Amino acid sequence: MGRENIERYSIGYAIIKAVFGFWHNNIYYRRVIVLGRNHINPDHHHIFAPNHQNALMDALAVLFTQKGQLIFLARADIFKKKFIASLMYYFKILPVYRIRDGYSSLKENDEIFNKTIDVLRNKNGLVILPEGDHAGFRRLRQLKKGICRIAFQSEQASDYNLNIRIIPVGLEFTNYHRFRQVLTVVYGKPIEVSEYNDLYNNSPEKALNELRSRLTSEMMRIMVHIKSEEDYEAIDELRSIINGRFSDNIRFPKLFRDRVLIENLNRLNTINQQLYRKICSLSLEVKEKTKDLNLTYRLLEKKKNVAGWLIAGLVGIIISFPLYIYGCIFTLPFLTFPRLRASKIKDIQFHGTFMYGISIALALVILPLYLVLSFIIFSPWWLAILVFLTFPFSGLFAWNYAILFRRIIGGFRIRDFIRNKNGDYLNLKKNHNELLNLVTTIK
Repeated sequence: MGRENIERYSIGYAIIKAVFGFWHNNIYYRRVIVLGRNHINPDHHHIFAPNHQNALMDALAVLFTQKGQLIFLARADIFKKKFIASLMYYFKILPVYRIRDGYSSLKENDEIFNKTIDVLRNKNGLVILPEGDHAGFRRLRQLKKGICRIAFQSEQASDYNLNIRIIPVGLEFTNYHRFRQVLTVVYGKPIEVSEYNDLYNNSPEKALNELRSRLTSEMMRIMVHIKSEEDYEAIDELRSIINGRFSDNIRFPKLFRDRVLIENLNRLNTINQQLYRKICSLSLEVKEKTKDLNLTYRLLEKKKNVAGWLIAGLVGIIISFPLYIYGCIFTLPFLTFPRLRASKIKDIQFHGTFMYGISIALALVILPLYLVLSFIIFSPWWLAILVFLTFPFSGLFAWNYAILFRRIIGGFRIRDFIRNKNGDYLNLKKNHNELLNLVTTIK
């Protein structure tokens, strides 16, 4: 498959998407929360516009939470080598040329534009990341006009019969770079480009600006947007301190809880700056001291760490230790090697992309090897298959085992702090409680 027929359905691509999507939605992330699918009508012509904070993982978040075979636009310098270009076309990615790619190359955009019209007419769905490049901050940056220009020109070239809808997409990752995090994808209400067609015919530049402004405001409604640069770290950390325990909540996702928290803080900053500054200061103090004492916010939230429960948990940990070792056979290759490789990448926002890519590449090699070994070691054949099927589940068990072990040890550590009247812990607990109470007062 090449550029000329990129919009056509590909069985090979569908199989690859299913495999990679399963790994993305069920293994790499522990949960993928998707909201707003009802805003997408498969009979309409869509351009998806997600925020861009986590490199390639942003595009994959849209791809693996949508049916069909979406087409993506990416910067042209990736396509310089023929082999890479052919792979990009196979994975349904088209290049966009910029002035920095050479003024003469801009002519190539005419052909790309014609192809995007084919894509929209075919109802594939076109994905454009309107911020242009990624940045590892939970903030929407100024959008480029390219997405609006493509929408208007596509309408114009089709005699205004497509009625293109731009779908704002809000993406939120509980952590950009770790395995088994939570990804939230929110599809916002569609923006009908036809509402601006008359304005575009009379004043194209004004129409571009107004549509971009509308898209900006709609995207901000469905994502975490921390406007303050001065207090970014404090506000970003406060999200985890206050709402971290709601990461897996589907009815009222953490993304929207974070939005309410940030809106309350923004309002507080205008009416009581002294209290606002105190909350930001406490947030940073709690963050630093929690790290120093090797604790977590979950542990700080617990009113009591009952010795009986901790001892029972520790006994369970000891008894199930052989299962943990068995599970490590599956998990270690997917945890250790991807992390080591990703750590060598200078752009930290690409770490998640490399970890995902390397982990699934390892899976495609190691899992068949495990299957062969199971048949060699175990007999009859059904027992070999049964043993093989236990590997993924044992791997997830090992992951949760490690988390539970850290929590139990943390509980014992807190009991020790309390028994010895550790000044740092007592001060941390005081600040943490004060912070929770202050945030409650601004709701």
